[in-house]
Amino acid sequence: MPTPKKTTQRQGFKTNEFIVYPAHGVGQIMAIEEQEIAGAKLELFVINFIKDKMTLRVPTAKIVSVGMRKLAEAPLVKRALETLKGRARIKRTMWSRRAQEYEAKINSGDIVAIAEVVRDLFRSDSQPEQSYSERQLYEAALDRLSREIAAVQKVTETEAIKEIEGALAKGPRRGPKPAEEADAEGAAESEEEAA
Repeated sequence: MPTPKKTTQRQGFKTNEFIVYPAHGVGQIMAIEEQEIAGAKLELFVINFIKDKMTLRVPTAKIVSVGMRKLAEAPLVKRALETLKGRARIKRTMWSRRAQEYEAKINSGDIVAIAEVVRDLFRSDSQPEQSYSERQLYEAALDRLSREIAAVQKVTETEAIKEIEGALAKGPRRGPKPAEEADAEGAAESEEEAA
């Protein structure tokens, strides 16, 4: 019988379970193994990230500090999809600064924060082209989000991407704005800044 200490360290994670590892996204626990390192026995989760063709060994005692978590519950996935329908919030800061913030959100492992990045960097066909780095961050966020939604809803990634794109299409500001509307909005924004 496993000692109670080991069970606590495992935080209820089991073999074959899909999890989210903030730095890499959705992975699957393939095994729980023991290794002796510098004379100390260490229990490790063997996590496989199929899409990245990568296997990670994480000490069970470290999972809290690295932020590993179970897949999002359905209500949280719904909240992430609702987030996609919102208005993009783009700060007027330098791109390098925003890029760092987007990257931090993607690596936070927080599904709603990742959905915010997808929403903020999304471009419809009628909108101006994205820069290479914007596109890369958008793809990374979309990939994380679609993988988790696919794992939670037990659908393919392609189906998850369709669902994400469907939610994005329901958002405001999709498509070119009539000139007067854009001007009126610009004037309203500068009034807000002056206030």
